[in-house]
Amino acid sequence: MRREVTTAAVRELMEELARRTPAGEAYRVYIVGGGTAVLSGWRSATIDVDLHADRDEVFREIQAIKERLELNIEFARPEHFVPPLAGSDRRHVFIDRVGSVEFFHYDPYAQLLSKIVRGFRKDVMDARSFLRSGMVEPGTFRNLVQAIPESAYAKYPSLSRAAVLSAVDEFLSEVPSDPTGS
Repeated sequence: MRREVTTAAVRELMEELARRTPAGEAYRVYIVGGGTAVLSGWRSATIDVDLHADRDEVFREIQAIKERLELNIEFARPEHFVPPLAGSDRRHVFIDRVGSVEFFHYDPYAQLLSKIVRGFRKDVMDARSFLRSGMVEPGTFRNLVQAIPESAYAKYPSLSRAAVLSAVDEFLSEVPSDPTGS
């Protein structure tokens, strides 16, 4: 039985990954989904932590880490489910540096799009939190989604440009004009 992923568990995972990475190299690990929600304080826990890295060798001992920490760990990023947003690689949000590993929240705009498209209750709650937190600006988000070329949807046969734009517009129409509540 795996334990819930809390802030303490994510931090423990970060420490363990850093401790077990090959020496003499610098690495970047991206936390996605529920891990972002937990570290940002939007949820107290999640069932798994989704990770992505530019270099796979940072995960060379992930099975041992997963077993030792009793955590569900998945490798996922928004582009596995939705078309990429232009400039995503420049919008990752720095969390911390542990040893030779820098940890980031994966691009909040890409995460928001994935959550809106998936549309489960927790996803919508997280999506609202992205806006309330200020990690995502609604107008910029809408423009980024609008700029996804039609051809990008070819890799996502269950999605259409019209349906994605409709879901985004519906979500944004339900958000107060000042999502921070100020």
